[in-house]
Amino acid sequence: MIERFYLKEALSFEELNLEFDANLIIFTGPSGAGKSILMDALLSLFGLKDATAKSAEISLDAPMNLESIGIEEERPNIFRLENKKSTRYFINDRQVSKKNLKNLSSSYIHYLSLRDVNEFESHTILNTLDRILTQEDTDYESVLHTFESNYKALQQKRQELQQIREEAQKITDLKEFAKFEIAQIEEIAPKVDEYEELMRQKKELSKKEKLEALIDEAYEIFTYESKVSQVLSELDEESPIFDEAMNDIRIKLENAKERLDELNALDIEAMLNRLDKLADLKRKYGSIEESLAYLERKKEELSRYENIDDTREELEAEISKLNKIIQKDAQTLHTKRAKALNTLKTKTNHYLKHLFLDNLSLNLTKGEMHRLGFDEISVTLNNTPLAKVSSGELNRIRLAYLAAKSDLLKGESGVLILDEIDANLSGKESMSVATVLEQLAKTYQLFAISHQPQLSSKAQMHFLVHKENGVSRVKLLNDKERIAELSRMISGEKVTKEAVEFAKSLLA
Repeated sequence: MIERFYLKEALSFEELNLEFDANLIIFTGPSGAGKSILMDALLSLFGLKDATAKSAEISLDAPMNLESIGIEEERPNIFRLENKKSTRYFINDRQVSKKNLKNLSSSYIHYLSLRDVNEFESHTILNTLDRILTQEDTDYESVLHTFESNYKALQQKRQELQQIREEAQKITDLKEFAKFEIAQIEEIAPKVDEYEELMRQKKELSKKEKLEALIDEAYEIFTYESKVSQVLSELDEESPIFDEAMNDIRIKLENAKERLDELNALDIEAMLNRLDKLADLKRKYGSIEESLAYLERKKEELSRYENIDDTREELEAEISKLNKIIQKDAQTLHTKRAKALNTLKTKTNHYLKHLFLDNLSLNLTKGEMHRLGFDEISVTLNNTPLAKVSSGELNRIRLAYLAAKSDLLKGESGVLILDEIDANLSGKESMSVATVLEQLAKTYQLFAISHQPQLSSKAQMHFLVHKENGVSRVKLLNDKERIAELSRMISGEKVTKEAVEFAKSLLA
């Protein structure tokens, strides 16, 4: 429910703050008073109209699945817009895009003046039927879930089979290329850390002669080792640090000579060629480790190519089995949906009768298999597609359909915004619209502009929109003021006694 609506600097409105505590809320007033400006400003907070107000805000006490766009849910949730150089939208002080705002609001905010037939699309009605059946039939949800799971698995298997068939057409080339890449890596037979070891050897080779000369010169230090030990002995001084240092130096020099001797035995040309091959692998795959991982993947790929016929036959068998299961479950869904559709159609036509419209045809047929089964639903009024009926008829059809859904779906609720739903209707037709809206108001919060006294008399909150010195203002009417406003709507600015009596009778 929308609990509060704030508006600042919106065309003829300076500032406005309204609070709502009822479900059927009607705005009336003379032409040009600002009713449409007010309604458009309300719609703009949900991204359904362009913003004209400098700022606007509503508090909406309803769960809105805000977590889906990364916003924390609050009670109430605060929707706000700021319109300066550009329009920015906020939910609970977090900025959102207009697109996300519209998507988020679409399941809860319904605007009937938009010429929108999306709710009569086949998949939308099928989803509605599934919701109705899930409430009524404890087994239905299990069948539906099993079908959806198997259909998803079937699509995955079909994609795998398609890939295999495409690969089979060029299998020879794929196998040869996989063999070539495998042979290329296996011929080199790289080892982890081998490249780094060869690079160390190459570096030592580049300074081998210099190192050998330096080592020979360094060995002269041992010529004086005995002299130093003798001096220390004559001085009665122990020399463990000196002895350890000389031993450490001796070991390091001997190890270095051994490495240099090993280098003399190396085939330098072979080593450099090996380094080049390993460097090529590093450039191509990123590292020796990654080249070895790629080798394993290619071996698996080659194995799959060589066993592709067996894999294809297995997939075809699995697809055939899944198809049979899905067909059976789809038929179960079809049978149950047919009964639910008949109930939905009967309910909708019940309300259409009150709205002086012919029956709506909702036909369930079988088509190609899709994610909801093989069911297709078409909707017509007197054999005319809904896209071609008049705007007035379409609005009343949507009204009847919403009322029927409201009757059949537990917990179905939301906000319904109507712009002059009773315009150009006779008094009898207007009263029929009012009766249906009164029924809808049991589960929906309704905001409507009305020019007819019949609908206005049903309001739980009746607001008058009027102008004072060119500034639009909104006033919540009490019982006496409502009689005066309804009388004006009945007879015009010159109110007659008969109009007053009729207004009282409507309210009574």
